[in-house]
Order: sequence, then C-alpha cells, then structure tokens
Amino acid sequence: MKIPCELVVWYVLPTIRREVAKELVKTHGMSQAQVAKKFGVTDAAISQYLKKKRGENQLIEESSQYELFLEEIKLAAERIADNSSEFVNEMCRICTVVKSTGLLAKIYEVQMGCKPPVCACDKSITIRDQ
Repeated sequence: MKIPCELVVWYVLPTIRREVAKELVKTHGMSQAQVAKKFGVTDAAISQYLKKKRGENQLIEESSQYELFLEEIKLAAERIADNSSEFVNEMCRICTVVKSTGLLAKIYEVQMGCKPPVCACDKSITIRDQ
C-alpha cells in the first residue's frame, strides 16, 4: 500500500508544476528557461509540461475543487513572478490546499481502491529532544 505522500509525488506535484509553468509563461511572460531555473528542472521538462506531455491528471481537472485549484495556481504564479515567494513554498502551499479540500483523499481512493489512512500530518506531532 502506498502512503498518501507517494500519490502526491506521482499525481499532484506534476499537475501543479504544469499549471504553474503554463501560468508563468502565458500570463507573466517568462521564458521556458526562466521557469526551468525557478523550478530546478530542465527547459525540456517545462516544454513537456506546456505541451501536456507531463502533469495531466483527470481526477484534479474534473473535480469540483478544480476552480479553487486554478485560483491557487494563479496566486502562486503571481508570487513567483514578482519574487515575493519561492517555487518550493508555493508548491507546499498548493499541496496543502489539495489535501485540505479532500482532493488528495479522492485521488487515493481511486488509485488505491480504499480509504486513505489518517496521516500523521493531520495531527500535532511532538518531536523528542535528542
């Protein structure tokens, strides 16, 4: 059985990258090379996102939360473009939105065929002193 975070890596992060890349190029006029540098990937990877060869996820695109997802993408792209936030921070923020809306749970149910486990991320965790 996979943990929910594995599904984020396979199904959620590529979709976030695709949508943010598209927004940065089309709305904010960044080049593929500029986006690649911000993302820490190659120009070819950005090209594949823009051509929809990477990052397509029907569960996200057909979900009732897709409009909220796109609003968060636009906000992330704006923050990245004006250098008020880093790409990594925006990825984590959007991932949190995907999780809090129940979209990750839906992806888990479809991909794994069962309800997702209760994640430790949902609980307050006390870290022991070393």
